[in-house]
Amino acid sequence: MMQLSHLRVLLAVAEHGGFTAAAERTGMSQPHVSRSIAALEADLGAALLVRRREGVALTEAGQRAVSRARETIRHFDLIRPDVAAAAGQVAGPLRLASLPSATGTLIAPRLRTFGDRYPQVGVRLLEGYSPEIRAWLENGAAEIGVVILPEPGMHTVPLTADRMVALLPRGHALASAETVAVRELAREPFVLTTGGCRPVILDGVRRAGAALDVAYEAGELSTIIAMVGTGLGVSIVPTLGLPADLGDVVTRPLDAPISRHLALAVPSLDTCAPAARAFLDHILVS
Repeated sequence: MMQLSHLRVLLAVAEHGGFTAAAERTGMSQPHVSRSIAALEADLGAALLVRRREGVALTEAGQRAVSRARETIRHFDLIRPDVAAAAGQVAGPLRLASLPSATGTLIAPRLRTFGDRYPQVGVRLLEGYSPEIRAWLENGAAEIGVVILPEPGMHTVPLTADRMVALLPRGHALASAETVAVRELAREPFVLTTGGCRPVILDGVRRAGAALDVAYEAGELSTIIAMVGTGLGVSIVPTLGLPADLGDVVTRPLDAPISRHLALAVPSLDTCAPAARAFLDHILVS
């Protein structure tokens, strides 16, 4: 007979890419994870996973099973919070996905005050970039997430407008300028982010009538800062999440302002978990 625990193991293996990683994240032994998957495959009468040298991959049957398992577990996990909400209490887990640059400055302070108000809610924080966060929201891995607007098909609550600035080596010719022209910046070798603000930067540069000379691409803000600091190029980065000590780089305002607009998003306000709705309400009044 199919067991909910087996479905949870399947999701863990699918999300973490292997039996060992799933065992580590769930606190189970690897043999127990293997037995759970074998029992589920026997019960469903189909192979769900293909073992490969680099990990495991879902079969077509496995992809369908994972999709249904997420839906089933999400509804099961909402039973207790929904009943508590009907009794006037907000309780249960809240899986919140955030952009790394927003976690420390925007989300952490609000989580502290939210925790003081709703001590029965346990928050699990996931960090990733915009495509990952949207995928987590769509497949139920997260109930609420920090997104960059616009985010079609999601219910959103604005958080902040984050100004973008030029990032330059400290000794660069433009480093002493009061503002940096986007057109001048575009003539330099450019280190372009692969993160969520990439479309915002490209659109802003296009609106300024320029085109970037992309020499390097990197995902982590710390990596971009280090690359610019060694003289590999210049960049445009969000102010949110910038460290206080920038070392060998400086920031300067842009002559043609570029901003990214951050918001909290849920797939649907009507069907979101009580804890997610409570967090949205908390943001609105904080």
